Amino acid sequence: MGQEITVIGVGQMGTGIAQAALQVGYSVVLIDKNIDFLNKGFARLTTNLDKALEKGKITAQEKEAMLKRVKLSQTMDAIKDSSIIMEAVPELIDLKLEIFKNADKFCSKDSILATNTSSILINRLATAVSDPSRFIGLHFFNPANVMKLVEVVVGEKTSKKTVDESLAFITSMNKIPVKVNDAPGFISNRILMVFINESITALEKGIAEKEAIDSIAKLGFNHPMGPIELADFIGLDVCKDIMDFIYLETKEEKFKPSPLLVKLVKEGKLGRKAGEGFYKYN
Repeated sequence: MGQEITVIGVGQMGTGIAQAALQVGYSVVLIDKNIDFLNKGFARLTTNLDKALEKGKITAQEKEAMLKRVKLSQTMDAIKDSSIIMEAVPELIDLKLEIFKNADKFCSKDSILATNTSSILINRLATAVSDPSRFIGLHFFNPANVMKLVEVVVGEKTSKKTVDESLAFITSMNKIPVKVNDAPGFISNRILMVFINESITALEKGIAEKEAIDSIAKLGFNHPMGPIELADFIGLDVCKDIMDFIYLETKEEKFKPSPLLVKLVKEGKLGRKAGEGFYKYN
């Protein structure tokens, strides 16, 4: 495994993945065609490293060394020396397909092409590349620089070599890979979205207030965060997009987004990032 990786998309997930890679010695190419997004992503990464410095998790020298290993680019030709090309853009299938079609033209023939999708079928995204044996899902959890779990999603044509190298890469990042087979929502979101959706439905039907629902999960199930809080943290639009995709693929009613969730998304109340979701945030 080479020492350089590429992360395409510099939002919260992309910068979190980049930070996790930098902290164990990798060099990182950050790509976004929008220069403003690219600069904001680098600023977010710098802020995250400053917080790690304040907490004593890294030294000032380590921070500077990490930032020197970051290369910013608006063009895909910058990926040619990376051993892993990681896509971390929003859950829009056409956007992801376009990115992988372009990345396939510039990457090394030995590079692994990985998607951080949380629900879209790996087999479908793999159709964008010339060699689907090198395609895999690496689903990091938010915040990616902190959360240990990475869902390693194996497509029908993913080779054993790609799986083995991906598992080794995730392990090298001091994270725990869990291998699953391709299916809508994989394992994590098939379970989590039903849990969140049913919790929202219980709130909608007046069975309990949101604080009570969250307290039951935290105190009764020993979860660190309740399902309503967690939905706000993930982003209500993200939750809805995931549910919509799984429902479209499976036609199972349990995945159909609650009307209350749909209503809040339409109103722009998307959770923490918007300042208001089910809860209000300062």
